[in-house]
Amino acid sequence: MSVSRQTNRRSFLQGSAAVGTAAMLTPSLRRAVAQSSSERPVFASIGLRNQGTYITGKSIKFADFAALADVDAHVLGANVEKVQQAQGKKPDAYKDYRKILDRKDIDAVMIATPDHWHTKIAVEAMLAGKDVYCEKPLTLTIDEGKLIEKIVEKTGRVFQVGTMQRTESEQRFLQAVAMVQQGRIGTVQKVTCGINGMEASPAIPAVAPPEYIDWDFWLGPAPKVDYRALPEMREGYGGGVPLYSNCHYSFRNWHEYSGGKLTDWGAHHVDIACWALGATDTGPSRVTPVEFELPVAYKDGFPQVIDQYNAATSFKIKVDMPNDVEMIITSEGDNGILFEGTKGKFFVNRGKITGKPVEDLAHDPLPDDAIEKVYGGPVSENHTANFIEAMRSRKQPISDVWSHNRMLEICHLSNIAMRLDRALQWDADKREITGDDQANAFLSREYRKGYEINMV
Repeated sequence: MSVSRQTNRRSFLQGSAAVGTAAMLTPSLRRAVAQSSSERPVFASIGLRNQGTYITGKSIKFADFAALADVDAHVLGANVEKVQQAQGKKPDAYKDYRKILDRKDIDAVMIATPDHWHTKIAVEAMLAGKDVYCEKPLTLTIDEGKLIEKIVEKTGRVFQVGTMQRTESEQRFLQAVAMVQQGRIGTVQKVTCGINGMEASPAIPAVAPPEYIDWDFWLGPAPKVDYRALPEMREGYGGGVPLYSNCHYSFRNWHEYSGGKLTDWGAHHVDIACWALGATDTGPSRVTPVEFELPVAYKDGFPQVIDQYNAATSFKIKVDMPNDVEMIITSEGDNGILFEGTKGKFFVNRGKITGKPVEDLAHDPLPDDAIEKVYGGPVSENHTANFIEAMRSRKQPISDVWSHNRMLEICHLSNIAMRLDRALQWDADKREITGDDQANAFLSREYRKGYEINMV
């Protein structure tokens, strides 16, 4: 995002004559601003398995959790107990997130549901007067991103996307962005985002859903389908659920609920790449699927098999970026980002930052304020801390919806290009695919009756 664009987005409320800062604060947050910067805002979490548990747990340091919501009774109960132990007070528990939105004592919600629920809950939360922290990837479609932007501007709510690499990972990614923007590799020519692939699945039979999961509510806006699972259980991260299913953990393998690795890890590494390139206010001109493998047959962009994973298992996508920079998004190689320029190259991921330009910092360090210039000020303690600082200042946080949506458009377009098996021309100003009505139809989706977004 350019400096002028970034300044405008983060301070857009200051120019609003219609709504003053004090009017936008909920009662408890207004007291926090008026009384003490150490006053704790009141939060609620919606969607609690895995990442929901993680972001709730790390946020208890900064906020009081009054309520939790999840359609899985086991997940909900376990997290109520964890939060009670951590903060000394039991949060209220709900299956239906709308009961949280009805409460006037809650300042903000943290959303960590499967991706297909993000937009509906986020929009309704903002309209209910809540600030929002929503996990990445923010949307299931490009048009959902445009809607969220519209509602942020309409309501003046503060909205943090959970692309925590912008704040955390020992500032390695901030260092990478600073190095590129300080010219340490010269003119950037190529950026490679390694995001790993996904597995295929055997045929997964339709079975009765577990009695503790409200399967219809889990599906929500997605099409009504049978619950599917095999008896083998998943171990390790995300464990305790069927290894193959169309529900917990495995939802990312289905286009009906997510975008596979392209939106899962792409939302992290493509984001950092675009930030370093200064391309968070624009987009690509062309997205080309160089090589890829879909686990099932597709026709007209739709999977022809209903009982197997359908997101791409491997891929190499070429993205034509501004200033003649070539971006490659690949399932091969090390997970992370390789920046290549006329004066050198370096690699960064969550565990390391390596290459001669990095080694050269020992005798030619970055300016003392380089990281803060990238971040827009002192780096926050963690991503939630940045969100709460933004809630108090009424400025948008480090992972704002506009920059997130621009980079996520690359990931969504990559999936559409693979599903249709052709390159796509993208008009970054109009935010639509050029000369391809069939491809443009994938920019939005129809919400299941009864689960439409409540815009009231």
